[in-house]
Parts: sequence; structure tokens; C-alpha cells
Amino acid sequence: MRFMGLDVGDRRIGVALSDEQGLIAFPLEVIDRTSRADDVRRIKELVERYGAQRVVVGVPKTLSGRLGRQAEKVLKFLEALHTALPVPVVPWDERLTTVQVEKLLVSADLRRRKRRKVVDKLAASLILNSYLSSLKSDETT
Repeated sequence: MRFMGLDVGDRRIGVALSDEQGLIAFPLEVIDRTSRADDVRRIKELVERYGAQRVVVGVPKTLSGRLGRQAEKVLKFLEALHTALPVPVVPWDERLTTVQVEKLLVSADLRRRKRRKVVDKLAASLILNSYLSSLKSDETT
């Protein structure tokens, strides 16, 4: 089963894709946001092209686990995806994934301009890998 992961921001959407066995996620691309309809259309194209059977959307909760303003925006986008896509759309807690990726890229001495180009799709792959790991742990219990 192939999965797609999304890191939805105000300006960009990071996209990751799992291997066909659903074991590990890889960064795929970054979508520069234009309009909700265009963004949803692009994601639908990717789902169809790669045969994703589930889309996992990172929801940026606060450290206390509450839904902040950004999380509410992401949930509205998630509803639009749910309506438009022929596959299940799953919300997933993504607290601090972008921060983790930024720290990793800074420690790798990647310049700010290059970081901007990859941070969103790397965050999407972290979100998706976290989800895939939870599925594996559910199978072993």
C-alpha cells in the first residue's frame, strides 16, 4: 500500500511518498500554493499518478496538544481534500516536525536559500514516516 504525506503551510505544501510496501517515506516535491482549488487539484493529480491509497496530513498542534490557528487552517484544507480525493485522508499530529528538519539542515550547514527549497518536503516525509511507524507498532501489538 502506497501512502502520501503532506506538510501544509500558508505558502507551500511539502509532499512525501512512501514506497509501494508502505515501509518508508521519501520527499517528493514542494507545491507553491496558489489557490485552494489549484492546490487540491495538484494533490489529486499526484495521488492518481503515484497510486497513493491514503493521504496523511500533518496537523500542527500546540505543545499542549491544542489546535491553534494554523491547525484550524490545515483542518479546513483537509476537509477540501477529503471531499475531492477518492482515498482516505488522515490527520496526523506533526508537532515540531518543521523545527526538527530546520535544525537538521542547519547542522548539515545548508544555506538558508537551499533549506527553504527542501524543508517542506522533508517535513512531509517526517510526518509520513511517523505515521508509518505507528502502523508497524500497531501490527506488532
